[in-house]
Amino acid sequence: QVQLVESGGGLVQAGGSLRLSCAASTSIFSFFRMGWYRQAPGKRRDLVATIETSSRRTNYADSVKGRFTISTDSANKKVYLQMSSPKPEDTAVYCCSGDGCWGQGSQVTVSS
Repeated sequence: QVQLVESGGGLVQAGGSLRLSCAASTSIFSFFRMGWYRQAPGKRRDLVATIETSSRRTNYADSVKGRFTISTDSANKKVYLQMSSPKPEDTAVYCCSGDGCWGQGSQVTVSS
């Protein structure tokens, strides 16, 4: 069974930086596309960013364009989300996904 495990969440000040990691139990090339999604309390889960594992083509939500960067490390079977200049409205549980497979999520709290 494929597993995705997120790490790197926590408390960060607005304007700071934080990097989330997603470790896959199998080669990331087993997935056509991997991504990060987030869900704030009382809100639906929204896409943050996706990356096609072979082409490295990326897609970002408008709200994070220019601030967040998704990347992969195929040798270590990881996907990263670099969060720069986070805002309080970025506070949410961030989940890693690969073609319908989901991690447990990692809480990110941005303080003002």
